[in-house]
Amino acid sequence: MIDLHCHILPGIDDGADQVSTSLHMLAMARDDGITHSVMTPHIEPGRFDNNQQTIAAAASLIRQQDNSYSFSLAAEVRLDPQIMLWAKQEVLPFIGRYRQKNVLLLEFPHAHIPPGSDNLTAWLLKQGILPMIAHPERNRAVWEQPAKLLPFIKQGCLMQVTANSLLGGFGERSLLRAKALLEEGHASVIASDAHNLSNRTPKLSAALAKAEQWLGHDKARALVLDTPAEIVGL
Repeated sequence: MIDLHCHILPGIDDGADQVSTSLHMLAMARDDGITHSVMTPHIEPGRFDNNQQTIAAAASLIRQQDNSYSFSLAAEVRLDPQIMLWAKQEVLPFIGRYRQKNVLLLEFPHAHIPPGSDNLTAWLLKQGILPMIAHPERNRAVWEQPAKLLPFIKQGCLMQVTANSLLGGFGERSLLRAKALLEEGHASVIASDAHNLSNRTPKLSAALAKAEQWLGHDKARALVLDTPAEIVGL
């Protein structure tokens, strides 16, 4: 399996707090059957002011201790007007490529989807950047009005469902939305969005088993292996 969204880099956001935690999380991912992870620390102006340099520096701390685990570097970028500037400056850290576009993991605010967000995603698409919406099933506005995702789905944006949502870890409403995204064929990938060693762990196997119950083996496998592998280029 391939995990396209996790917060394992040490001391850089609200994920792993130190190198030892990162190493334990990598071991947990390996034991769960994950063979490659994309490190996606937050980029959120004023809160997590990360960039390609800070991300690479945090990654080097892991590689100094364990160079055997396969991972690549990107980011989870919070919706912000600066994204347009970063795109023009070519400094956005992409997960990989899909449909001949660079894939950007894009996070909405948790409580709502700001008006005009679809204008930004449309602009990104015109620049050859394909947004992957992070954990839409956990957005409170989507709980109340699932149709709020339709503009982004119609544009062709990818949808990343969190593994723990499928297991009820983010509550019943997130579970229902996640299941609906899978059954309606709108989910593109399942990723861990791992932050720690306790309640938000770097695991995908249990979510894969749940997805197989609803979708069958082949469609579920595509969400954790086939599509992620194509995006990362493995």
